[in-house]
This record gives sequence, structure tokens and C-alpha cells, in this order.
Amino acid sequence: MKRREFITLLGGAAATWPLAARAQQQPAKIARIGYLGFGTAAASAPRVEALRVGLRELGYIEGKNIHIEFRWAERIELLHELAGELARSSVDIIFADSSTEVEPARQATKTIPIVFATHADPVGLGHVASLARPGGNVTGMATVQPDLATKRLAIFKEALPHAIRFGVLWSATAPSYLSVLQAVEPASQKLGVQLQMIPVAAAEDFEGALAMMARERSDGVFVVQSSLMGRSHPALLAELALKHRLPTIFGLRENVVTGGLMSYAPDHIDLTRRTATYIEKILKGAKPADLPVEQASKYQLVINLRTAKALGLEIPPTLLARADEVIE
Repeated sequence: MKRREFITLLGGAAATWPLAARAQQQPAKIARIGYLGFGTAAASAPRVEALRVGLRELGYIEGKNIHIEFRWAERIELLHELAGELARSSVDIIFADSSTEVEPARQATKTIPIVFATHADPVGLGHVASLARPGGNVTGMATVQPDLATKRLAIFKEALPHAIRFGVLWSATAPSYLSVLQAVEPASQKLGVQLQMIPVAAAEDFEGALAMMARERSDGVFVVQSSLMGRSHPALLAELALKHRLPTIFGLRENVVTGGLMSYAPDHIDLTRRTATYIEKILKGAKPADLPVEQASKYQLVINLRTAKALGLEIPPTLLARADEVIE
């Protein structure tokens, strides 16, 4: 090789070395996920871990290629403020677990994708146009509580065959409460039970509400699920129900583990883990409008026999045989 050609080749290679080095030094883009949660971090720890597990299974590791920014609202009115914070910080996606969190997230942004894990009624609340074609910037996993609530009511009546009146504990903190109440009213008529509707707005209302049900001789408490009565204060609600000698049925397993009598619900931990697939698809360029909402397909009946014994109840053997989990 001639000296001039060698110098030219060497000079060209030297010019490319800094470019190659700079390319190697460029950090990979870290996706930013905003997590909007109602309640406390401690109460939602199992769901947070489920989301992390789902993301890790897809190759998303915190600190490496993904970062989760948490906002916890211990009061419902703070959700709108915190949703606005996440929207202004321009996160790539907002994770909003249920309808309680989705509504303020939708009001905060019409452009940032919003992914939910346990939405009770996304079509009924207008959060998506349809399950097959959500439209807009919202999608995820749904539990469709109006249909599920009627099944839960029938199971409760089966557990308490002589019941003639159920107290219904509901909270307007869950936007889906109205569609659930509308579903259980006609279902109760077919089952031959009266419903006593009692609203609560905060945990401080639980004592008065359950005391009223006891005075009115309710045979049990049907809890319309919301973050307020599920993830935020499950132990308190179970303790008060035992105090007033009231059987309970919930839409979350957590409420039964902490002392409630029964629950019939989807596996919310599994749904949260599976939500990671929506986050992955959106980060890779998919639009929420084109990602169909997937409904829960696996349901669990959980019965706490310790609580049944404390209340002096005998659960029908046929119902026990169908239970997915019995706490003894």
C-alpha cells in the first residue's frame, strides 16, 4: 500500500472512532411510567410488585430501561391534583389501576396513553368506546363489575339461604358504583331479598353504616367494591363487620384474608401483572385506541371459615366444594 493511501485510510478510520465511541456511550432511552394510586403504597404493594414482575418478564428493568414515578392519594380529592402532576411531567404512560384512578387521569390528559388493570365498567363509564375498539387514549384489563356483582349476590344468597335483607355498602369514590347498583337491584328481586343501600364517603363512615345495618336487622353486607373499601381499609371493615355480627361478601380476596367472610372476584394480582403487555405494546408504538380491552376470565371464590365460625354460620357444603380457597 502506498504511503499516501495508508495516511488517507488511517485518517478516515480515526474520524469514525469518536462517532462510534459516542454511539456506544449514548444511554438507552428510559421509559417513564406514571403510577397513579389511591390509598397507600403499603396497601397496594402486592399490585405494584405484580406490575414490576410483568414488566421484568418482558425485559423492562427499573433503573435500566424503565422508571416508575409513583403518586399516592390517600384522599380521593388528591387524585386530580396528582394526575395533573403526572401529565405535566410528560410521562410516556400513566398506569391507573381502576375506574377510581382512570377518571382523573382522563381529565388530566387526552394524549398520554392511560392503561388500567381492573376497570369495573370501561364502556358504561365512557372511558372507552367499545371493548374491541377503545378509541381515545385509554385501554387495559377489565372486570366488568355489573355482571360480576349479580353473580356475587347470588352466591351470597346461597351462603345465607334464609336471608331476606342485605345491606349494600357503596361509595361514590368509585365511578362505577351506579352501574353496579342498577344491576343488583333487579337481581335481588329475583332472589327474594331486599336491599338497604347505605353510602359511605370515607373510612370514618364505616362504623355508623354497619351499626345502622345491624339495627335494621340486615342478614349480611354486600360490599360494592371500591378502592376505599378494598385496598385502603380492608382490616377495619372486617373488624367492624365482626363487631356487629354481620356476614360480608366482597369483590377482593384481600378483604377475606383480613377477616371478611367471602369474596368472589377475578384475580386482581394476575390482571395487574398481565397489564404489562399493554405497556410494552404502547412503548413499541401501538396506540391505545387500537388495543382491545381484555376481560378477566378467571374468577375465584374465597371463603374464610374462621370468620364463619366466629359468626356462628355454617357454610353449605356445596358452596365450600366450589371454593377456590378456604381460609381455616
